[in-house]
Amino acid sequence: MAKQLLKGNIAMAEAAIRAGCEAYFGYPITPQTELLEHMARRMVELDRVFLQAESEVAAVNMVYGAAAAGAKVMTSSSSPGISLMQEGFSYMAGSNVPAVVIDVMRGGPGLGNIQPSQADYNQVTKSAGHGDFHPIVLAPSTVQEAIDLTVLAFDLAEKYRTLAFVIADGAIGQMMEPAELPEMRPLPEKRPAWAVTGAKGRPHNVISSLFMGAEQLEEMNIQLQAKLRLIEQAGEVRYESFEVDDAEIVVVAFGTAARVAKTAVKHLRAAGLPVGLFRPISLWPFPEKQLSQLARRIPSVRAFLVVEMNAGQMLHDVREAVGGRAPVPFYGRMGGIIPLPEEIEAEIRRQYALVAPSVLKEARHGRSIR
Repeated sequence: MAKQLLKGNIAMAEAAIRAGCEAYFGYPITPQTELLEHMARRMVELDRVFLQAESEVAAVNMVYGAAAAGAKVMTSSSSPGISLMQEGFSYMAGSNVPAVVIDVMRGGPGLGNIQPSQADYNQVTKSAGHGDFHPIVLAPSTVQEAIDLTVLAFDLAEKYRTLAFVIADGAIGQMMEPAELPEMRPLPEKRPAWAVTGAKGRPHNVISSLFMGAEQLEEMNIQLQAKLRLIEQAGEVRYESFEVDDAEIVVVAFGTAARVAKTAVKHLRAAGLPVGLFRPISLWPFPEKQLSQLARRIPSVRAFLVVEMNAGQMLHDVREAVGGRAPVPFYGRMGGIIPLPEEIEAEIRRQYALVAPSVLKEARHGRSIR
């Protein structure tokens, strides 16, 4: 199909529809409301289910019910709304039902503002609800990638009977870029065998996250942890490496922050500094082994600079992966501010002055750094 000029929110909504989304339940909140609005029009046109609930709490429990019935279902929200949905996410994790969640992040904590942020990292990768579980978390950095990862989220949710999140900050939700939408997939002809679809002629299916006995609940948790290990080991780790082969400082960033950091890396490369970018695409499972392998190239890699639009949430995962083999400094902006390439360039130069001043001096003698 030909490329179209698409806004991120619209692109993710249409991608979900074309991936086979049968039911959508949500509640409007900026900066993702256009996603809900697009679903309101298109789902009705296609004779699928759309319902604007009275709250995020109601919406997530509707998602739970539809998922238990075997429907391909999703919701979307932004940071405070995702917080309200966490109890429902935990119920779904404990019940092993698949669903897709799109989180278009905004500034916080609290009501904050409607500007782009990455401060939901901990919320979705570490505590998407109570209990010992992780959803799959995918982080796009372009509108095209937002489309592709939304389709992938439906595939992964169904494959592993799990929650799959696509998290984009407000900038990706609001920006417009040329992108290509996938072909429309046919809707499933029958429900999966585990779904609650009536039990005439077969044993009852019971879907619940309630286990009154401690031994029963522990056994469920053992099975859940085995599924999470399977996801980690089954090739579901996704990342991008850019100019890391000879890099002495590697910038680690995701989403919009990575997009800005790549501009800085390209400029500094042109100025003669061996800088690279490592971009996690799956925030869970996190590409820990791949980062660890980079860190083992010491002394060629002298530092890992983490850049985020928060106070340093992914920073802890990067430091865990690096394992103390190299310094892991941090540069971040908060409150909905997107860092500029010039800011990241300045921070990279500052780190070079600390870990490799001779390299910085040689680059200055070659081509000037702005």
